[in-house]
Amino acid sequence: MSVPSMASVSVGDELAGREHTCDHVQLFLYNAVLFNAHRIHYDLPYATEVEGYPGLVIAGPQIGDWMVQCADNWIGDDGMVVGIEYSNRLASYLGETLTTGGTVTAVDTDARTVTLDMYVKNENGDVVTPGVVTVRLDG
Repeated sequence: MSVPSMASVSVGDELAGREHTCDHVQLFLYNAVLFNAHRIHYDLPYATEVEGYPGLVIAGPQIGDWMVQCADNWIGDDGMVVGIEYSNRLASYLGETLTTGGTVTAVDTDARTVTLDMYVKNENGDVVTPGVVTVRLDG
């Protein structure tokens, strides 16, 4: 994968996506780091019988982090994420495969920034998390 430079980036460029399938260990560790003890992330009977979810729920910040990782992977070591906005719109569940991706929507050569319209989609192709990530390119 080639790292983008200000000279090579154009509106409409697409980022290479990545698939993520969260397992029990990833879900547990992520929520432990956040000190997030909400039972929907580790207690299946509680999540399904009390809260009514079809399974254990992947933490929203974890999904947002996957989205930002997609942008970070795209810029490599020659840039920096300088802005993040996202909104989790649909719940996602343990075992689902989620796909990240994005498209360049603006290039500011003076500020050396690129605005990316980002998404995380579920297996049905529904956008569970739309977002905007702004990156600064040094190259």
